Amino acid sequence: MNIPSHILKREKYIAQIQPFIRKNLIKVLTGQRRVGKSYIVFQLINHILEQDEHANIIYINKEDLQFDFIKEANDLNSYITSKIKSDVHNYIFIDEIQDIIDFEKAIRSLLLNESNDIYITGSNAKMLSGELSTYLSGRYIEITIYSLSYSEFLLFHKLENNEGSMEHYFKYGGLPYLINLPLNEQAFEYLKSIYTTILFRDVISRYHLRTSIFLEKLVLFLADNIGSLFSAKKISDFLKSQQTKIAPNQIQLYAKYLVNAYIIHDVDRYDIIGKRIFEIGSKFYFENTGIRNAIVGYRPQDLSKLLENVVHNHLLYLGYKTKVGTLNTKEIDFLAERNNELIYVQVALKLDDEATIKREFENLLQIDNNYPKYVITNTRFNGNTYKGIQHIYIRDFLMWE
Repeated sequence: MNIPSHILKREKYIAQIQPFIRKNLIKVLTGQRRVGKSYIVFQLINHILEQDEHANIIYINKEDLQFDFIKEANDLNSYITSKIKSDVHNYIFIDEIQDIIDFEKAIRSLLLNESNDIYITGSNAKMLSGELSTYLSGRYIEITIYSLSYSEFLLFHKLENNEGSMEHYFKYGGLPYLINLPLNEQAFEYLKSIYTTILFRDVISRYHLRTSIFLEKLVLFLADNIGSLFSAKKISDFLKSQQTKIAPNQIQLYAKYLVNAYIIHDVDRYDIIGKRIFEIGSKFYFENTGIRNAIVGYRPQDLSKLLENVVHNHLLYLGYKTKVGTLNTKEIDFLAERNNELIYVQVALKLDDEATIKREFENLLQIDNNYPKYVITNTRFNGNTYKGIQHIYIRDFLMWE
């Protein structure tokens, strides 16, 4: 295998994986296509070779034509067992494993040999979690790889932390390959091609859809309505007004396909007082704002939506699980949980009048607990807290690690 000579490191992910190296668990790296899973694999291989000079590296990339002969579980098992050595640790890396039929059967068999250390990547959440939980319950850990965080974006693009850099981040998103392109229309052409690839390979082809028309219109609707309460009936009625007839249950199914392909994230609503998830209604955010903007354009009127989307994605990058909080008739943008600790986050473009200040801060004051509460905006404020609730400027928040 040929490992690229220069790899920009994403140390956060290596630190997450490090405790599980040489453990008899499958390390599953998931995430949208082109977020950099393959390069993290290369980084892992280098890291392992530094630790174990006798390591036997076995690498398969299903996007590489030389591995096209590996089509199903028996092919996979035969190839890997032919490469295994008996007197060393065998480090097995399989990139985009979802393209191998019944892959989980081969993985289960390979895991019986405790000298095998297995790492797999994939771009379909449902397929990976479904097959692995069925055949290998308790025998794997999953690590989601996201688009570049803002601090990674600055590092990769060699940019200063300033307003212009943040605007580039909002506009073009954090796909790592963008470092090879000028941040202009050329970047958008690349992002459109990635979107098309994901849509056709990870949704239309995988779920055997006969047409892409409904799916593309649904993506356009969601891109225009970031952070709005999702109602399948509302979308169905809207599409009907656009001469596109599609049933609400079909819309829910298509939305799930998009979530499984990591194009969008769905966020449940949570009743803070009743401590329960609402069965109906959720919100959607794009995994990559650059892809979203390539689809519908980068428009001044969308800045508030993009701000909310970027905050949500950074919470995920920080390891939080997110929900939309509901407090009687009030809404809390994000209730985020990590290691059994909570934070509450409101997002506002700016705090330019008393009514806005009161709305954003007072909603948080109604939550009767002592967990941290923040209001994040696109403008700086260097004063005191508002009754103990902190205001954070977006660029400061995005530097949290």
